[in-house]
Amino acid sequence: MTRGNQREKDRERAQARSGGKAKKNDDGLTPEQRRERDAKALQEKAAKKAAKDAAGGTNAGSKSTKK
Repeated sequence: MTRGNQREKDRERAQARSGGKAKKNDDGLTPEQRRERDAKALQEKAAKKAAKDAAGGTNAGSKSTKK
């Protein structure tokens, strides 16, 4: 290895630049609770999209054949 301990030095520098804070995605939820939250968000998003399409999205994706 020609680079020696370059990887470890770079990790130390990166940690020092970030203020020593490790990236952590801890929102206090169990995996089951997180799945339920995410599923609910996806259902709301799908319902919102369906409502938008039903309200005025009748021309979405169709091409005009006029010349």
